Amino acid sequence: MRNLIFGAVLAFASAFGVTAQAADVPLEAGKTYVQLASPVAVAEPGKIEVVEMFWYGCPHCYAFEPVINPWVEKLPADVNFVRIPAMFGGPWDAHGQLFLTLEAMGVEHKVHNAVFNAIQKEHKRLTDPQDMAEFVATQGIDKDKFLQTFNSFAIKGQIAKAKELAKKYEISGVPTMIVNGKYRFDLGTAGGPEQTLNVADQLIAKERAAK
Repeated sequence: MRNLIFGAVLAFASAFGVTAQAADVPLEAGKTYVQLASPVAVAEPGKIEVVEMFWYGCPHCYAFEPVINPWVEKLPADVNFVRIPAMFGGPWDAHGQLFLTLEAMGVEHKVHNAVFNAIQKEHKRLTDPQDMAEFVATQGIDKDKFLQTFNSFAIKGQIAKAKELAKKYEISGVPTMIVNGKYRFDLGTAGGPEQTLNVADQLIAKERAAK
């Protein structure tokens, strides 16, 4: 399974050399995106949900950050953006639990970039809870509260939920996006980072028109 995941991640490497095109990416089911056979329930009914499945250890997720973040900031009020960590064992699970803990503490938005930089640029592993606690303390997060939340029953529930969603979305690599629990696509199928967001925009419009 891990070889499949890493193979899918590496397959996106060339996508980052593609420049954005002025025209919309042609939407083609089964090619540009996959329509899930069984739609997945969204977190906020009534809003159009956009999910990004990611991993702190993925260099392509890291490279996608400066492209997707400005896009997220400009999303209209009827769109709900959700980040979900992909958890496929080992460091994937450790980093996913780290993200979910910071999210539960309400501080993920403050330290998300710092965690990415620590893992991708400073080559910190951040797979041990104590190491995580020491690091987030440098970002102004209470170390003891972090560890208490990290080991909580609530976080275990969030881990199970994230893993179940990944199965329902049928993802095999990251970064992967899902619109409204129906459409799955990624940098490889869309043709690059900007094109991926163009596909997301078109599918959001498609869902809005269907209401």
